[in-house]
Amino acid sequence: MSDRIVLRVGESLVAGGPPGTAAEPEVAIGEMDGPFGTAFASLLGDQVKGHSRVLALLNTDVMVRPPTLCVSKVTVKDSRYTNILMGTVQYATAMGVLDAVRSGDIPKDKCDALGIIVSVWLNPGIVEVKDLDHQVLFDIHRKATTQAIHKAMTFQPSIDWLLENQDKVVHKYFEKGLKGE
Repeated sequence: MSDRIVLRVGESLVAGGPPGTAAEPEVAIGEMDGPFGTAFASLLGDQVKGHSRVLALLNTDVMVRPPTLCVSKVTVKDSRYTNILMGTVQYATAMGVLDAVRSGDIPKDKCDALGIIVSVWLNPGIVEVKDLDHQVLFDIHRKATTQAIHKAMTFQPSIDWLLENQDKVVHKYFEKGLKGE
């Protein structure tokens, strides 16, 4: 069996904090010397107004390894939103990546060969939160990033679990959609 990590995909949802603080990252992880690396470079180099792609940073000039690209799922139109996304959430994403390395989900010896793309969800309503607790927001996004990576690297949920639970799991917004909400 090859040690190559061609492509792994995962997601996570962490909620339960104050309004607007839920995190729902989706991650793609792969080797940078193949198609994944091409996708990574294309996203980084092809910036789109309202959907900037930025590297996950511990600080303004300290990038994490594996290199991680944060891509907003929301069209960014507000400077406060930008500051929260490119501050607290970007930092939380970077810390979540390092947590995944520390836990062994990302092999330390592969950190220079892999890349991660994280589609980041930050609720647009966050700009209306008057006394935003940045620590709570940070903790939720960090945990969600770490969980999404764990799920990607361990192939969760398994096909057996999905088949066993297919009729037990109902999408959160299914009923609301039926009611026209």
